[in-house]
Amino acid sequence: MSEKQPFLTDIKTIRERARNHIEQGAVTAGYAADRETVLKLLNEALATEIVCTLRYKRHYYMADGLNAKIAADEFLEHAQQEQQHADWLAERIVQLGGEPNFSPEGLQSRSHAEYVAGDTLKEMVKEDLIAERIAIDSYREIATYLGDKDPTEIATYLGDKDPTTRRIMEEILAQEEEHADDMAAILEAL
Repeated sequence: MSEKQPFLTDIKTIRERARNHIEQGAVTAGYAADRETVLKLLNEALATEIVCTLRYKRHYYMADGLNAKIAADEFLEHAQQEQQHADWLAERIVQLGGEPNFSPEGLQSRSHAEYVAGDTLKEMVKEDLIAERIAIDSYREIATYLGDKDPTEIATYLGDKDPTTRRIMEEILAQEEEHADDMAAILEAL
């Protein structure tokens, strides 16, 4: 009868691993994701959040007409939440030993969402809804990638490739879904 593997690696091994490569901070030997790929994905998501923040801020200031107050309030709230998402992403990029790319040069090409100004309130809401739908699909794919197990390592696998980044992406994804619902409701009312 074989002895069951303990849930946690023996503490002596964990202590020894922690002393190796301490210059890597939070990225330990147990980090299972391709760090460069994760940093690229996070910087793309960061660009997406910056573009969305800027678009929502423009829409907040440009909202005009009878239904503008309700839409403008949502635009402002969403802009603030998109900025919070950008901050979470930048913080995680630094934790993983990367550099958040805030450069305006190439921002649009790094972003998954587009910056479409919209001339009318209805066009603004429609463009925001489209951008949210883009973010939902791309962030869901990122979260899935981060949680996928490598089938060749099932015997030694203890968790996701990067559970912390996956949770951040899932939290952002949940808010993007709320934003899409808000925009869909406003669009229907217009």
